[in-house]
Amino acid sequence: MKLVIFGANGPTGRQATAQAIADGHTVTAVTRRPEQFPLSDPRLRVVGADVRDQSAVEAVMAGQQAVISVLGVPYGRKPVSLYSEGITHITQAMTKHSVRRLVCVTSTVLFDVAAPGETFLFRKVVEPVIARTMGRTVYEDMRRMEAIVRESGLDWTVVRPAGLFDAESVSDYEVAASRLPGRFTARADLAHAVLLRAVEDIDVRTFIDVRTTQGTPTFLELLRKEASGGKGA
Repeated sequence: MKLVIFGANGPTGRQATAQAIADGHTVTAVTRRPEQFPLSDPRLRVVGADVRDQSAVEAVMAGQQAVISVLGVPYGRKPVSLYSEGITHITQAMTKHSVRRLVCVTSTVLFDVAAPGETFLFRKVVEPVIARTMGRTVYEDMRRMEAIVRESGLDWTVVRPAGLFDAESVSDYEVAASRLPGRFTARADLAHAVLLRAVEDIDVRTFIDVRTTQGTPTFLELLRKEASGGKGA
């Protein structure tokens, strides 16, 4: 299958690109800094483009069969618009070039319910503080992005992972159309779940959660990384 991946040079984007190539797909990896992209393969085309540039997005869309968006920005106080601006250009370009399948990534926070079995402290204090202060601008724009996707008329799936961390390989993760127990999602598992849905057309027009169940970090380890500027995807 011919896939285009936006946000390809982020941690999850690199995972998705590598997994797609390993599975025999042809990948167009879109990044603002193509010279820094670490992967190469005969089935890989690396394109330098900014998702905020509509003409640049349209230029890579022709001939594609499915689109993956794993855009990510760090927490901060400044307003965020990358998700909503980017997905607007992506969905418009897809419609123009008759590309139907879209899989994109937001956050489990957008389920607006606590994870099953979560502690009182995390449900009532820790997660609300993260959602309403540290990550407020990111999650606000993710909500705008989801609304644009939902109204696009495309065959979309939105994947909502929990706290992201790095792992060497894909694990025995869980997927559901509602919020799952647990606090963490390995980027390898997220990339696998996203790629599978892009290729096999499952969970169409559905919001899904992805949760890693083994080898997860502690909450403090993840929080320190986010506070130091780690990207969401």
